[in-house]
Amino acid sequence: MKTLKRGLLTATALLTASALAGGLTSATGAPASTVEADASKRLAEALRQAIVAQDFKDVVDLTPPDLSAAVARSSRTGAAEKYDSTEWGPAARFSTAAAEPRPLHQTPNLDAAVIELDDQGRPVAMADVLLSPQHPQGVVVPLDRRGLSTDKVRYRWWDDTEWDVNGGRGTRDVLAGRENAPIDFSSPYPGSVLKLMVGFGVLRLADQGRVNLDAEYSYQPVTLNPACGGPTAKPVRQYFDAMLTMSDNGSTCALIKMLHDLRAIDAMNASFVELGMPTLMVTGTNPDNGGRWIGSNMSSIDTAKLLLLVNGGPGTLWTTPAGKPVTRDALSAASRALFLKTLGEQGHNEMLSTTNWCGREYPQQGIPQVTPKRWVDPADGTMTVGGAVYDRDVRPCDAAAEVTFAHKTGWVDTTGSDAGIVRSIQGADKRNYVVVVFCNLGTDYVDHHRPADPEGVFPVLYTEKYAALGKAIDGIVAGLR
Repeated sequence: MKTLKRGLLTATALLTASALAGGLTSATGAPASTVEADASKRLAEALRQAIVAQDFKDVVDLTPPDLSAAVARSSRTGAAEKYDSTEWGPAARFSTAAAEPRPLHQTPNLDAAVIELDDQGRPVAMADVLLSPQHPQGVVVPLDRRGLSTDKVRYRWWDDTEWDVNGGRGTRDVLAGRENAPIDFSSPYPGSVLKLMVGFGVLRLADQGRVNLDAEYSYQPVTLNPACGGPTAKPVRQYFDAMLTMSDNGSTCALIKMLHDLRAIDAMNASFVELGMPTLMVTGTNPDNGGRWIGSNMSSIDTAKLLLLVNGGPGTLWTTPAGKPVTRDALSAASRALFLKTLGEQGHNEMLSTTNWCGREYPQQGIPQVTPKRWVDPADGTMTVGGAVYDRDVRPCDAAAEVTFAHKTGWVDTTGSDAGIVRSIQGADKRNYVVVVFCNLGTDYVDHHRPADPEGVFPVLYTEKYAALGKAIDGIVAGLR
């Protein structure tokens, strides 16, 4: 590991020197593109090793399929609708558990991307690694530097049953024309990380003058969806905030319905393609109430690019296949600032970072972030986020924090997801990066050693392997400089 760290440090230093000089070669005379490619290669291999080290297959499946009978088709079928929830207690956490949970029968699907940033927010090195039953040791995805993209993956729509009974293989293509791609991969459903796409769509409309964030939107569902709730009337800005900071489903439904009212859903999806993020899409939602999100898809690398844009580094961030340079101006400065501020006030720090559980033996601590003070009771340091009540004093973890983490998490039965922007704080080892992880290990999968949740406290949602991966990734990127 010392050799790897030294090599990464050298490659990054040479690249930075070249960039500062404004030249096309490194200090050693090698082309800057070659040095950057080497840094990305080393980052990718370190990421792959970190993922494999977590042994994600070593969990308990609370709803195991019957692989020997036709009932496998109904044991965990691809649900018509999936939503996370903060309105449950510890007992409800396991209310759908099978009578006899079993060890997971195959390697899960995981899609992880990391983009290291320089001090101004420009990409320096990048990596994308996939894990699946076909690739139990992980596979590094070849990325095109100009586009921060790949055409080497045949992405498939997620389906729970296909994953269970078909060896993790999907049958429906996300993108056309990828039939000959060397890597075949079923993209895990993004869960509430899809709310990043909704937020982007809303802010694009605000930039176009079609939506006033301070104006009231009256949400009047034509048909009721239990996850969406009944009629509400709030400023658009308030819906936006609750959607991202508390993962409020009702606010998300309201904003999706507003996008439908303005006939803006198709335009939003088209903008993702135009900007070179074709795997990002929100399809099949119900225009009557803004629900039914299962037709949403996100790859980790395209999600990382969306966050790269929100982060707002100068110059061309990437170039689309059509040759269009993409800059931070895809969103206005005001919209980017609002997006970043809102993600920075995330209440659910429970997957790649776990400061909501500060000081507990389980789950282990992940990315060492500062916990947003908005949710912290100054009297005892505990957190309350909407209906989610936590019992831990987060102040010791804040005192030891090394980074901020502006991010969005997601959780359903077969989704664990986290995507965000990490920035080091003064005095800590310097690192700035975007990290995205999508996996099908959601609330249906738990660690063998998972203890019971304390009474009256919001339950641990994920395997602690995610936190271990988050900590490992943070250490890898900290060692790049």
